[in-house]
Amino acid sequence: MDHTVSLKLNHEFRRLYAKGKSAVNPCMAVYCRKNRLGYNRLGFTTGTKLGKAVVRNRVRRRLREIYRTNEDKIRPGYDIVVVARVRACHSRYAELQRQFLRTADKLGLLNGSGT
Repeated sequence: MDHTVSLKLNHEFRRLYAKGKSAVNPCMAVYCRKNRLGYNRLGFTTGTKLGKAVVRNRVRRRLREIYRTNEDKIRPGYDIVVVARVRACHSRYAELQRQFLRTADKLGLLNGSGT
């Protein structure tokens, strides 16, 4: 993640949940909001409902890699939070990637979308 910084502070996550735009699919929910910084900040949430730490970390790694490989398609200047859902644990990588790109397009995060 060359141009991306991690979101780690609780108030940043809460601000996105309260004031950001969101889109959902069966595998994840994605929240975004402009940040005026010129680069993206990215956060992941995986609740205990997904499973034990090994499972949650695997889902987080897969989502981070999906973002990293598609980073060039995403507009800069946004705070993004990806909340994994239970179905993400059982989904294939290609399905997770397809769902992420579709959700990002709904939010106008992709370079080709007209927002």
